[in-house]
Amino acid sequence: MFKTLKNDLPASIVVFFVALPLCLGIALASGAPLFSGLIAGIIGGIIVGSLSGSKIGVSGPAAGLAAIVLTAIGSLGGYQNFLVAVVLGGVIQIVFGILKAGIIGYYFPSSVIKGMLTGIGLIIILKQIPHFFGYDPDPSGDFKFFQIDGENTFSEIINAVNHITPGSALIGIISLAILLLWDKVLSKKGRIFQLVQGPLVAVVIGIVFYVLTKGTGIFNIEQSHLVSVPVPEDTASFIGQFSFPNFAAITRIDVWIVAFTIALVASLETLLCVEATDKLDPHKNVTPTNRELFAQGTGNIISGMIGGLPITQVIVRSSANIQSGGRSKIAAIIHGFLLLISVILIPRLLNMIPLSVLAAILLIVGYKLAKPALFKKMYDYGWKQFVPFTITVLGIVFIDLLWGIGLGLLVGIVVILIKSYQNSHFLHIEDKSNGKHRIKMTFAEEVTFFNKGAILKELDSLPIDTYLEIDVRKTRYLDNDIIEILDDFAFKAKERNIDIQLISERGIVENPDSFIEFFKLRPKTA
Repeated sequence: MFKTLKNDLPASIVVFFVALPLCLGIALASGAPLFSGLIAGIIGGIIVGSLSGSKIGVSGPAAGLAAIVLTAIGSLGGYQNFLVAVVLGGVIQIVFGILKAGIIGYYFPSSVIKGMLTGIGLIIILKQIPHFFGYDPDPSGDFKFFQIDGENTFSEIINAVNHITPGSALIGIISLAILLLWDKVLSKKGRIFQLVQGPLVAVVIGIVFYVLTKGTGIFNIEQSHLVSVPVPEDTASFIGQFSFPNFAAITRIDVWIVAFTIALVASLETLLCVEATDKLDPHKNVTPTNRELFAQGTGNIISGMIGGLPITQVIVRSSANIQSGGRSKIAAIIHGFLLLISVILIPRLLNMIPLSVLAAILLIVGYKLAKPALFKKMYDYGWKQFVPFTITVLGIVFIDLLWGIGLGLLVGIVVILIKSYQNSHFLHIEDKSNGKHRIKMTFAEEVTFFNKGAILKELDSLPIDTYLEIDVRKTRYLDNDIIEILDDFAFKAKERNIDIQLISERGIVENPDSFIEFFKLRPKTA
């Protein structure tokens, strides 16, 4: 892991600046103490990051759980009772891992996962526009369409136009210009611009701007438009920020219901994020999902024991890690230590960071997740991919994350039932070894995303130095998800010295460079 420290350290700093406002904002949106969000971010980085098998995933408090937390704190009679449910939820997640429930993550179609990434990118952009211009009545971690301040996503943007804070807007625009210049020009000019990330420069300039304009009138930025980390006066007051579970409530049935809800929703969000980050990962690593459930469960037990919010793997921080060049779990772990050290040593300095600067960083993250070219690409794949993708995006933007994914999955299943039938013998494995490993895979007439988990398992289990024959001559329908798995496997096969022979009605191809391009050129079949 330490071989990639030169990549991971700069990435961890970017993830830190992305995580800081989200940890605080999600805590505020959840009706929990602000410090609880920071605890969850620290545990998610250090503990979950250490135990996880994901190289680029980052964990912390999740916006998707904010509504559940807000309701549960009130219904359970206080935050200490709620913490019992968080601890029990972590135990249930570990049980899920032992029962191999992580395989569920493989049954979400690619169109829904891409829709999730795009929808989150759009919602980040829409939610950060008000903060960018210095309008901050709604916390940064509120990602639902109907907000806790009574507004919705679009009415908040309209209100922001009438309540622009000149100082926040100016430093937001300057920060965005710095980030674009760094990303498009300076990062290609020299090694120093790759080691020192643009977000760090933007934050430093933001702090300098705040100090220089403080009390000057029009460009002065008030405290309500800055980061708001709790500032303890001494060691005793710092320790006093931690809360502890009231285990006397462990026998209450409503506590167990909330615990199971947290475990189920947190596990689902984690598995979706794992699938999404593995797709974004340029190195095509595959995350062990059952180990991830164990890591998340352990993190939630520890977080609940010391007063933290529930934890999941989160796509915003994970995508920021990938976009910044993070290569191993060291980036997630260092980001956790940065959160810990900063809230102990420099909380007052953190409270000089304008929220508009962090909004500029998040706008870049959101744009990279929701590039316009992706909509055209999904449209070109055909309606079977485009419709579930679009429904997922709309559901996330106009309702929330889980509703969007649920609607997209439902539409995806309907599309599959309409356009294909299930074939129980979708894959035939034949061992033709004679001294050297020689495996033949024969695909059936219909292969859909329902078969993704089994095919991925078979490909990952192939030994090194294998000669693999993939026969698709009888295959009339091959889902785009399966094509992407084969394309990703072709990348990993080179590292494992696996030769691939693709047998189709068009002939035999040795070690195809791109399965996606091959099947794009393949004649369409019914």
